[in-house]
Amino acid sequence: MTTKEAILKSLEDIKIPTNYKEIYEHITKQNYYDFGKSKTPALTISGQLTSFIQKGDNRVKRIKNSNGSYSYYLSKNEDNINFEESQSKITNDYQAFITYGERDLHMLLSSYLKNLSVYSKTIFHEQSKNSKDHHQKWIHPDMVGIKFLTLKTKTSQSFLKAINQADTFKITSYELKKEINTDYELKKSFFQAVSNSSWANYGYLVAFEISDSLDEEMERLNQSFGIGIIKLKPNPYESKIIYQSKYKKLDFKTLDKLCKINDDFEKFIEQIETLITTQDRYFNSIEKELDDFCDDYFKSDTEIEKYCNEKNIPFGDE
Repeated sequence: MTTKEAILKSLEDIKIPTNYKEIYEHITKQNYYDFGKSKTPALTISGQLTSFIQKGDNRVKRIKNSNGSYSYYLSKNEDNINFEESQSKITNDYQAFITYGERDLHMLLSSYLKNLSVYSKTIFHEQSKNSKDHHQKWIHPDMVGIKFLTLKTKTSQSFLKAINQADTFKITSYELKKEINTDYELKKSFFQAVSNSSWANYGYLVAFEISDSLDEEMERLNQSFGIGIIKLKPNPYESKIIYQSKYKKLDFKTLDKLCKINDDFEKFIEQIETLITTQDRYFNSIEKELDDFCDDYFKSDTEIEKYCNEKNIPFGDE
């Protein structure tokens, strides 16, 4: 069978609306399709299901669940489906697959960044002035981070500050997504990252799940536009940069605009300015203020596993 045929056969077997992971598990259990060396076979199924809908293939339909996820079913079974009962089953049986949100991943990313000596802060676009304007989402990064250049002697630190204070730190913008399954989703997320990071030294698109079928397109987009890509793992210390971001100078006009519309972003920039201009004897106390202001991060592996279980974030081998 092709993946399409395997999906259709599985939906015929299952009969009720179901999510892409259940369909994938049914396909593998029944040996309908051999995924070979695919690193993300479940995402391949998710992408194919999305393709059914986007291309108007009327054999497959979907319903949106209360938490924003989708369940799929065959059109020919529609008259025989008790949708109220199906929704209840989704809630009771599949909660682990569909409840964690994009914002639940922020603490994983902040922990990964903290391990790299990057201070990071979530920027809530809904708290900005004129937050009802949805186009503003293409201005705000999901998270911002700063890393300071560490020099071994006070003399060299002072000398660098005297020459050019901008070289003592680098600011990065992060656009975070739960999963990227299709070429369309990749391009939409990537160019949102391009827009949201136009002001920063570096820009990254971060995703918890990325279909391995998108590797070639990710490389092309990275080379053309300079946005890096990070694969986030449930154990954040296993996360890795797939493609590096390219350096660019700070855009102070856009930075100023963000400061005007978002108080947290403005305070983040204020904290940076205070830290790089403070006298040495105040440095530790100001650095602690910045650390306290930034996002929280995990202190142990036990905390990570507990958090993932509480948020229903898939943890460990699946």
